Amino acid sequence: MDFSWSAEQRELREQILDFARTQLTSDIVALDREGKFDRASWDKCGAFGIPALPVPESDGGLGKDPLTTAYALETLGYACRDNGLLFSLNAHMWTCLMPIVAFGSTEQKKRFLPGLCSGTLIGGNAMSEPQAGSDAYGIRTTARKHDNGYTLDGSKIWTTNGTEADVLVVFANVSPDRNPRGVSAFLIEKGTPGFTVTRKIEKMGMRTSPMAELYLSSCEVPEANRLGKEGAGAALFNHSMVWERGLILASAVGAMQRQLEECTRYTQERKQFGEQIGKFQLVGQRLVQMKLRLEAARAALYKVAWLRASGKSAFMEAAMAKLCISENWIQSCQDAIQIHGANGYTPEYGFERELRDAIGSRIFSGTSEIQQVIIASLLAG
Repeated sequence: MDFSWSAEQRELREQILDFARTQLTSDIVALDREGKFDRASWDKCGAFGIPALPVPESDGGLGKDPLTTAYALETLGYACRDNGLLFSLNAHMWTCLMPIVAFGSTEQKKRFLPGLCSGTLIGGNAMSEPQAGSDAYGIRTTARKHDNGYTLDGSKIWTTNGTEADVLVVFANVSPDRNPRGVSAFLIEKGTPGFTVTRKIEKMGMRTSPMAELYLSSCEVPEANRLGKEGAGAALFNHSMVWERGLILASAVGAMQRQLEECTRYTQERKQFGEQIGKFQLVGQRLVQMKLRLEAARAALYKVAWLRASGKSAFMEAAMAKLCISENWIQSCQDAIQIHGANGYTPEYGFERELRDAIGSRIFSGTSEIQQVIIASLLAG
């Protein structure tokens, strides 16, 4: 693998750095405290082209390869401190936009992709249910087929972007007795009769990323809104999970780079007992561990992106990247707090917020335990 960046890729990085530093300037402390989604910054990201990065030019996107996309999202995470906004962007891209690219009909692509690429439409995915989290295919939402399409009944929870979404990929079972071969995917739009957002979910972290509980009661969905073939929901979900697990934490790698740089500067500026604290061996060891975790996380990210760009399977590597980056991000946040002492424990420095955000990465897109189960099962053959 050659990870030397081209002039075009380096130029894109500089453009994203300038964009984020000059345009994504909202007060993240206030947004986090209020649990508020920053729609204005979302619109700016859409206008810049962030959601369109991995979408082929033939589908109205920018046509960037997975490595370039990972590099761009890592850069965005370095320059933008709103992890909730970035999480919502990633959920939009990997669980709604890219499934439509891969499985959508010509009409569905024409109808949804322009808005999803520009960010004028917000997308998401509704799979999890109160009794079906890690057991994703244990869903009870049903889709009863009839002449005009399908009638969906059930409930969904932990739906990222749920309160804001214009279109969601909703999974339901057309043949519960054939589970999971009966699971199918449907594109449900805001305002569809029988589709209700019942409540916004409050969270410990990622508070600027809206998450909701949904309810479907006799929700009529035309056959034209079924995404992919009937019963192909499992294949569609697995496809999107490779993208999501592999790249959803690209921005976290950028955040870890920023944390390391900030901590290094602090240890050079902060003095105790007449010495820079960076000269204290135990403080220096924390910086070393932060650097090692950063490089391991970055390597895992780029490996997945390289495999995707090469058209190779990345199912195990995506699980490894998700596990490695999430665990390393949490520890990086903890080290940053410890290095900054009491200052690190305050909202103004941002590390306590980033720790709250990072803890969620152990849970979404499959818990760390589920990633280990996936990796172990593939190793065992």
